[in-house]
Amino acid sequence: MSVEDKVVLITGGTKGIGLGIAESVVKAGGKVVITGRQQDTTAHIADRLNEAHGDCAIGVAADVRKLEDQKIAVKAAISKWGKLDVAIANAGVGHFASIEDLTPQQWTEVMDINMTGPFYTIKAALEELKRSRGYYLTISSLAGTNFFANGSAYNASKFGLVGFTQAVMLDLRKHGIKVSTIMPGSVATYFNGHIPSVEDAWKIQPEDIGQIVVDLLNMNPRTLPSKIEVRPSNPGGK
Repeated sequence: MSVEDKVVLITGGTKGIGLGIAESVVKAGGKVVITGRQQDTTAHIADRLNEAHGDCAIGVAADVRKLEDQKIAVKAAISKWGKLDVAIANAGVGHFASIEDLTPQQWTEVMDINMTGPFYTIKAALEELKRSRGYYLTISSLAGTNFFANGSAYNASKFGLVGFTQAVMLDLRKHGIKVSTIMPGSVATYFNGHIPSVEDAWKIQPEDIGQIVVDLLNMNPRTLPSKIEVRPSNPGGK
């Protein structure tokens, strides 16, 4: 497998890690379907990518919490390019509070987006990935192996996503489908209301995760890095 001419579906692809992946993929010659909740936003990002790199992107309004929305995104890829080679479950959310203060609504939203979303992504894409002998990737976190105070919902979702992805890997390799999870540490994104600035220069950048995705897609099919932990090389910029 290589990136060139591959069709890649990316949930939450309008900013942050998702956009970093999309930009890396199209620069390497691939095509992308990016999803987000707002059609105008996804269309705007797709137009921007097309202006810079040719006819390489489409935007689809899709809520990862809805299986039918994810099926619509897959159908859009098939309608445009006739195939789907890669599905990347990137969309995520975080609510951080003591268990004393965490609300049921916050818990449900984190689980629906961070766990059920990736489940719906692979369910919607599975038959096409079987046909293409493709790749399924999830974007987890180092919070999926390191727990911390005020992180009960987020830790649970990311620990669960790592286990889910590794089990799916064992389920699908018989079909020639590769499955990996990427577990970043601190990334300079808009996650949880943060606004990236020059002070985030020490952090992993979204394009760094994009480069990892491109490298995985370019890797010899006989080899599968199934779980990739990624950290800033100089934490805190010290």
